[in-house]
Amino acid sequence: MIHMTETLAVQTIEGFLTPDETAELTKVLDEHLAVTGWVPERPSAGLVPPEAAQEILAAGIERALPAIRRVFPSVARATPWNYHDLGPGDRIDAHLHGVGAPDETPQRVARVAFHLQEADRGGAFYVDTCAADALWTDRTAGPGSAFLPGTRFAREISDEGHAEDLALLDGIPRTRWTSAPPTGTAVVYGAQLVHGVETVVEGRLRKLITNLMGG
Repeated sequence: MIHMTETLAVQTIEGFLTPDETAELTKVLDEHLAVTGWVPERPSAGLVPPEAAQEILAAGIERALPAIRRVFPSVARATPWNYHDLGPGDRIDAHLHGVGAPDETPQRVARVAFHLQEADRGGAFYVDTCAADALWTDRTAGPGSAFLPGTRFAREISDEGHAEDLALLDGIPRTRWTSAPPTGTAVVYGAQLVHGVETVVEGRLRKLITNLMGG
């Protein structure tokens, strides 16, 4: 049974990929970008990497699962990864994914962000915490849910979403926590946390993201 605190937790996995794996992943992605000519139409747009890249990342998740489950015990698997590529002036505004449909299976419990390349300046990943009731819906988990009965569910607010949702989020006082993880580290964050990426000032930010799903 999924506990609400799992969807609000944060954890890091140092050494998520080895240096050799990181080098091979970079090579695979560079070759794929050269062949496809992919350019993101907006900063939050993602590309599904080729199978060779997915295999490297899946191996990292498999090794990390015991550590992940200490904080997110209900996690069973990861979805395919998406690749994001941000340059100077790009940012991903604060948003919130939520768990998906609470009465369906599987449910999103958390997400994983792995920075393949850090920007030279800016581009920090962040989560926002707050106690505001306005961030939450009136939905609660019932007896047949995979979530602990009584669990509340946050609003789903896309960074490209409705103006009223974004205005609501902008009006909620929040505390921002930015991260500067060591090279090779993955950041795991609950699906009901507000999060985003600060503006890239110099250089290039390359990151990969997956969802962690309950059983």
